[in-house]
Amino acid sequence: HKKLLVLTVATQETDGFRRFLKSARNFNYTVKVLGRGQKWSGGDYMSAPGGGQKVRLLKEALQETKSEDQVLLFTDSYDAVFASGPKELLRKFQQAKHKVVFSSERLIWPDRHLEDKHPHVREGNRFLGSGGFMGYLSNIREMVSNWTGEDADSDQLFFTKIYVDPDKRVSLCITMLLVGLDSLMFLLPDDVVLKFEDGRVRARNVLYDTLPVLIHGNGPTKLQINYMGNYIPKSWTFETGCTVCQDDLRSLAALKDSEYPLVSIGIFIQQPTPFVSVFFERLLKLEYPKDRLKLFIYNQEPHHEPQVSSFLRDHGVLLSNVLLHSLSVVCFRDICRKDADCDYFFNLDIEVVLKNEKTLKILIEQNLPVVAPMITRAGRLWSNFWGAVSAEGYYARSEDYVDIVQGRRVGVWNVPYVSNVYLLKAHLLRSQLKDSAVFTSHSLDPDMAFCHSLRSGVFMFVTNMQTFGRILSTENYQSTHLHNDLWQIFENPVDWEERYIHQNYSRIMRDKLIETPCPDVYWFPVFSDVACNHLVEEMEHFGKWSGGGNTDTRIQGGYENVPTIDIHMNQINFEKEWQKFLVEYVAPITEKMYPGYYTKAHFELAFVVRYRPDEQPSLRPHHDASTFTINIALNQLGQDYQGGGCRFLRYDCSIQAPRKGWALMHPGRLTHYHEGLPTTAGTRYIAVSFVDP
Repeated sequence: HKKLLVLTVATQETDGFRRFLKSARNFNYTVKVLGRGQKWSGGDYMSAPGGGQKVRLLKEALQETKSEDQVLLFTDSYDAVFASGPKELLRKFQQAKHKVVFSSERLIWPDRHLEDKHPHVREGNRFLGSGGFMGYLSNIREMVSNWTGEDADSDQLFFTKIYVDPDKRVSLCITMLLVGLDSLMFLLPDDVVLKFEDGRVRARNVLYDTLPVLIHGNGPTKLQINYMGNYIPKSWTFETGCTVCQDDLRSLAALKDSEYPLVSIGIFIQQPTPFVSVFFERLLKLEYPKDRLKLFIYNQEPHHEPQVSSFLRDHGVLLSNVLLHSLSVVCFRDICRKDADCDYFFNLDIEVVLKNEKTLKILIEQNLPVVAPMITRAGRLWSNFWGAVSAEGYYARSEDYVDIVQGRRVGVWNVPYVSNVYLLKAHLLRSQLKDSAVFTSHSLDPDMAFCHSLRSGVFMFVTNMQTFGRILSTENYQSTHLHNDLWQIFENPVDWEERYIHQNYSRIMRDKLIETPCPDVYWFPVFSDVACNHLVEEMEHFGKWSGGGNTDTRIQGGYENVPTIDIHMNQINFEKEWQKFLVEYVAPITEKMYPGYYTKAHFELAFVVRYRPDEQPSLRPHHDASTFTINIALNQLGQDYQGGGCRFLRYDCSIQAPRKGWALMHPGRLTHYHEGLPTTAGTRYIAVSFVDP
């Protein structure tokens, strides 16, 4: 393969060009790059024909090359990747038995009037493609010797006119590399699947069952090349996993705090979102020197102004550069663009739950132009990246999307769209993305407009090498309560549990945390401090406490035999959420402690009781109208009140030091006649449920 020389034109070192060189080095191709560092004057392919500069540079280079028996491969490099080595490429070229071989295309471009002059073919594509051709040096030199055009003229039209001229075609011995021949070398990746074999990956054309050596995409198929580049030639295989994920990393390990890159974090609050306070708590836990962060908060949701203000008031000192802006998304990036010290822009939407405290360090160390940590929605296939885009620029599912989301394929993936959370190298904002218009569009939202601009030449990646977190559902988020997050048990059950269920709940069975203070009375942790506080505050905010009399229009029959001063869960529209809580967190304990009894956690009465010395300090002995009762202490003995507790008369047994967030579970009828002991100071709150009445 020493006879083979690969020539390509690259005036800029794009991400695609670096990928091409990497694949060439992998197979030991000899590559000569033309036009490096020169200004591109070959026109804009997207809007008009062009590329004449490539022919001029090739013509000049061939005048200096003397080895007449040398075989040349001239190819685009921004959107091409090698799938196999020079030996196979030369063998397939020689099988074609022509001096010059061109790749082919399905559509004629740029002059449709030349269609009839193209020779007909039995199979494959009929029209010439100038993205890649191969031949002997002397023949290619002769072919381009007549080039006298301008740099912005069409290279494809120049080669097409040679090809459709029968005399020139014969004299130069030119043929089309027809899709379908075994000698296939180039391929526009339509009708292509990946073929995994023995620790390497090929692209297979299913129409003609061929394995191309060089894969080339242009126009809309560039994204397909990006997808294939995640695998070919052996970037990711089933045997090895990702083989390139540790390449070109930027280590932060040896840096002092003051030497860390400066990161501008843009936080975007654009709709009512649950768990905003938790978001800010988590933000402070990011493992990164705080004085190397600049924080910009964009809040266009008045509902969240109290949480933002609280964060700025309590933690503004920790983060020396915190600014609250009403700027647009575009302006946020402009701030980083204009700040010469800004090294990275970290986009972070408020609905992102970033559980991995090392996320920012991990992303910086990946050393990629744009990289997103993969986050998903709990129990769903939704994520913050797209594996493919449709012809209209909207979501399409790639073949590997589900495997990546579910972690069956782990790596760093070149994708066409990322959103919600991603890291962007700031130098891009001062180079390829220096026009503010790249973030705006009349028809697309900011994320889609941004990614559309990136797809013109900047690679974006998503990594699932680590677990990073998830994204909240903002559907059905009510903003009519004091603590709206309490109502999120259905939409965001994982976040609800983290916020509101006691940290030791999951250890109850394993570590035998259930206590038995009285016969058949079980005591276990269930609510977090925050849950207790929020429920009490919600009830006080609602404020319509019952009078404690026997007449009670809220219950069936209108008469309460043992009244308390309380508010029912259904008065604050919390009964569905409360039953879900009982089913998920109380029923499993019930079934464990009362073997043979299974509950659907049906209840007619669930309420929060308030005890005060001057209001209702205690409750006389009574049975509950339930199979079993749940009684959760919502505040702290000694700190919030004195006295209180529960006494079971049959056993002369009392629980006089209720623990905040712990539940008492006991039978309601017949055996467990009980009373509420007097609260002597402060205010005591308990949440009570009569289950299976």
